Amino acid sequence: MRCPFCGSVLHQVIDKRAVASSGEIRRRRECLKCRRRFTTYEKVVSLEMVVVKRDGRKELFSREKLKNGIAKALEKRPAADRIDLMVEKIERKLRRKNAAEVTSKLIGQMVLAELKKADIVAYLRFASVYRQFKQPEDFARELSALEEKRYETKIS
Repeated sequence: MRCPFCGSVLHQVIDKRAVASSGEIRRRRECLKCRRRFTTYEKVVSLEMVVVKRDGRKELFSREKLKNGIAKALEKRPAADRIDLMVEKIERKLRRKNAAEVTSKLIGQMVLAELKKADIVAYLRFASVYRQFKQPEDFARELSALEEKRYETKIS
């Protein structure tokens, strides 16, 4: 770190605070050579994660793309206020895997699991696209599987 005024590398930190809104650390520094003060911000930069698509193509993980997919499923649904929490949870789980590459299938399964907990209609919307439903029977099959699991849970 160099002083922006004189270029010296000799400085001391006089104050350190966490910036709650961004997760950054704000450090107030004083140059030991010219005695001027300056502020620096420090934040953790995540390693880039690559998503391997069904057809084998690869693209960088996009938090926005994940958020948009969940938002479409939850559009005009009561659980729509939980989108950011779901995205955060899924991204955290993916990053914990510490893998440079993840499959779109894994991401899709995580989204389905979160939507199933939050809103069944949104779950069905997402499942219809993710699993490429072609006929109304596909919806009926998925819905009956959901009902079966709910019935089994009540009995247990």
